Amino acid sequence: MNTIAPQATDSLLTWLNYWGHVHVTGIDLGLERVIPVAEKLNVTTTSAKVITVAGTNGKGSTTTTIAAILQQAGYKVALYQSPHIYRFNERVKISGLEASDQELIDAFVQVDQARRECGLSLSFFEATTLAAFLIFQQKQCDVWVLEIGLGGRLDVVNVIEPDVAVITNIGLDHVDWLGDTIEKIAFEKAGIIRPNIPVIFAGQQQLPQAIQDKAQACNAQLYVLNRDYFYQEQSEDTWLFATPASTLLLPKGHLALDNISTAVAAVLVSGLNVSDQAIRLGIQTAKIAGRFEVRQIQNKTVIFDAGHNPHGVEFLLKQLQNFMQYNKQYSEVVAVFSMLADKDIDSVVELLNPVVSTWHIAELTVPRAAKLEKIQQALNNTTTQQFANVKEAFQTALDHLQDQQLILVCGSFHTLEAVWEYIE
Repeated sequence: MNTIAPQATDSLLTWLNYWGHVHVTGIDLGLERVIPVAEKLNVTTTSAKVITVAGTNGKGSTTTTIAAILQQAGYKVALYQSPHIYRFNERVKISGLEASDQELIDAFVQVDQARRECGLSLSFFEATTLAAFLIFQQKQCDVWVLEIGLGGRLDVVNVIEPDVAVITNIGLDHVDWLGDTIEKIAFEKAGIIRPNIPVIFAGQQQLPQAIQDKAQACNAQLYVLNRDYFYQEQSEDTWLFATPASTLLLPKGHLALDNISTAVAAVLVSGLNVSDQAIRLGIQTAKIAGRFEVRQIQNKTVIFDAGHNPHGVEFLLKQLQNFMQYNKQYSEVVAVFSMLADKDIDSVVELLNPVVSTWHIAELTVPRAAKLEKIQQALNNTTTQQFANVKEAFQTALDHLQDQQLILVCGSFHTLEAVWEYIE
């Protein structure tokens, strides 16, 4: 498609709309179109240390923590994540600062020129990822911390050879693209493993055979949670990270221990010079919106969590249990809830039902939104209130919240976004 390209003087929004129409398929896995453009841009190799993180859940928190630790250690750290919450710029950060509109636009101009010279189209995700790599290259960052968007093997992020590969866990998500079994999905995630590099597998599950096979074939050193490294909660404020060689007493941060421990494991095998103090400070400074994020709104406790599949919700429930154990004034949870239609609503609701006393549900205002009837159907025989929109659902919950109750906003990033837009 030979769409007329915007100019370097056009807005970031104009460019993002343009990339949404260059390639007709939203998700189009494969590297055939990407690699020639990446090579023309000279972003397939870098002198920086590269840490790539794949997995079903926890990638955002893990990459955020890795970047925070390395920044505390004095490195110039590039961080690439998706999706964004408020602004596209959140996807591309250097030393904790978002890329400016103009930096992104200038990179888009170069990406578009390169793909035209190659006679190829690029999807939105492909083009924006290559633009991020271009910025990281131009800014001469010391370390690139990269979050895989979907899968691993055929994801555009995988055009860069990592020095450390991290797989957070394997769950059944995106089955239409990645496969309908844990092993099939694990095969795709294992695609980020390269010869002779350290690999972290951090899933609270049996090591998938596909990951073990790929690591062996690549002669990659595989470090598996609860086999090669361990973590254990010590108190409300501290936890232990242990390997056969050493034990660290570390502070808790704002994110989940599962993901913080994964980040620590990745940093320790990276070969980078990082002090224990940098690890502690990085853990304490790492924050990310929407990952069991506890806020006080009008002196009431509201928890935001973007878990949208059974694995993510199980994780949320574990954190909620811990939170209520240390905050015994709360005995009831009021959920402000909505989901996308292509997610496993029945399973998510089944997991949440035992802990939610009242549901406030509404339909999202995005194309893939689940219909209210579908959500209500999943919530059969529960105490439910329906609302015209998420904002109204949240405000009603807030207005009528009792002392023993807290609010849980969950089901989708879009649910969280609707509330954030309303309160900010």
